[in-house]
Amino acid sequence: MNSEDYLQLSGIQHFAFCRRQWAIAYMEQQWQENLRTAEGRLDHQRCHDETLREKRNNLLIVRGMRVTSHTLKLSGVCDVVEFSLDPQGVPLQGQKGLWLPLPVEYKHGTPKESDADRLQLCAQGMALEEMLVCSVPRGALYYAQTRRRELMEFTPELREKTRRTAAEMNEYFARGYTPKVRPGKHCNACSLKEICLPTLCRKNAVDEYIRTHLAEQNTEEAK
Repeated sequence: MNSEDYLQLSGIQHFAFCRRQWAIAYMEQQWQENLRTAEGRLDHQRCHDETLREKRNNLLIVRGMRVTSHTLKLSGVCDVVEFSLDPQGVPLQGQKGLWLPLPVEYKHGTPKESDADRLQLCAQGMALEEMLVCSVPRGALYYAQTRRRELMEFTPELREKTRRTAAEMNEYFARGYTPKVRPGKHCNACSLKEICLPTLCRKNAVDEYIRTHLAEQNTEEAK
């Protein structure tokens, strides 16, 4: 498989949040924005401005850096990669010394209970390791609502979960498989709920919908 055909790395966050959401958005190419996704998109547009590169003492900040992992079969763009002078780092063209990368992923909301954001960040770190041939032991998540940066270690357990999740994504894509709906609280915040129709996919909800629709039709005919 050519690296250009790899799945989008950012999709691992959607896949971990809801496999059906990922399939609808990334396989069926259906997308619908809400306020939350629109604000998040604008935040990422600013982060991905490749012309914004700066150096602060022993810190080099690169935005919109493209990364690829042949192991995970994922490719995408890091919001920000911060390179700091470190003896465990790698040489960079035009820079003196050795530089260790730290991927930083910007999120519009607040920290999640699930590993969705952590898996995305870990996948970025693993991709950087492959590309730069160096160790990337940690990354950072920045949440706009809390305005806090959370450093996160790429533990063996998180790396293994990232590998398993990426493999499952590629398997779903190869099969063209869209999972059945599993309604839950997460559906309320999903921008695709009007496309997915999670409540209508449950048998009881379908029966109720049919009864309501027939009742409304009978009322209209009686007028």
